[in-house]
Amino acid sequence: MTHSYILTLSCPDRLGLVHAVSGFLLDHGGNIEEAAQYNDQGTGLFFMRVQFACESTDEATLKAELATFAEEHSMRWSLHATSAAMKTVLMVSKEGHCLNDLLFRYKSGLLPIDIRAIISNHRDFYQLAASYNIPFHYIPVTAATKAQAEAKQYEIIQAEGAELVVLARYMQVLSNDLCTKLSGRAINIHHSFLPSFKGAKPYYQAHDRGVKLIGATAHYVTADLDEGPIIEQDVTRADHTDTVEDLTARGRDTESQVLARAVKWHSEHRVLLNGHKTVVFR
Repeated sequence: MTHSYILTLSCPDRLGLVHAVSGFLLDHGGNIEEAAQYNDQGTGLFFMRVQFACESTDEATLKAELATFAEEHSMRWSLHATSAAMKTVLMVSKEGHCLNDLLFRYKSGLLPIDIRAIISNHRDFYQLAASYNIPFHYIPVTAATKAQAEAKQYEIIQAEGAELVVLARYMQVLSNDLCTKLSGRAINIHHSFLPSFKGAKPYYQAHDRGVKLIGATAHYVTADLDEGPIIEQDVTRADHTDTVEDLTARGRDTESQVLARAVKWHSEHRVLLNGHKTVVFR
């Protein structure tokens, strides 16, 4: 029986890496279906994503052989079967546009994810979760209970075996401890303006300043608030006729689209971390 896999890797650049990887796959009966690579001349690192079909070698053997091969080239690598949808937990507060969008795309088969649970610090979306037959966990958060709440959240994430956590407009700042535990597997979305507006009611501030561009940024979660490695960004134009409500609606649409693309690329193993940046093989 033929199985399809995705191999991602990064390592110090050197001559013959593409040949070496291709040769390894050939030696193990792999037929390359899609491949992309990138050499970051600034850091001297090489990145590669290969999707291949294999009939003669099972996954366990491939991983064992890859471990030896990767050690020879100082590679960081991962291997995933394409048939396995990525187990995902969504987190949300009181704004549901991103949650609604992700659930619809998931139900429509447009995202290769398996949404295992929804966690919220408000009860607003428990009926929405029920309509998709997804467990909903209401965990209120206050300054006094933040540590206990995060412990419950992480317990759910671990119990569901989540490989991805999506902050779909979850309006609580995660602690440094939880950020570290979720490093490289938690994606956040936030609005983007030029100039930048912080604090309450950013769309009101943007309208007051007459902005001409509004946008959104999807990035990995780190302890530095909203400064994690960027996965995707987009913008939409605004003009003097737009009301605050117009800006808000357009911004929410942009946020939903940007987050969906980031989730899709991550779940297809197209995003590789490159220090404070990412390499995205679209």
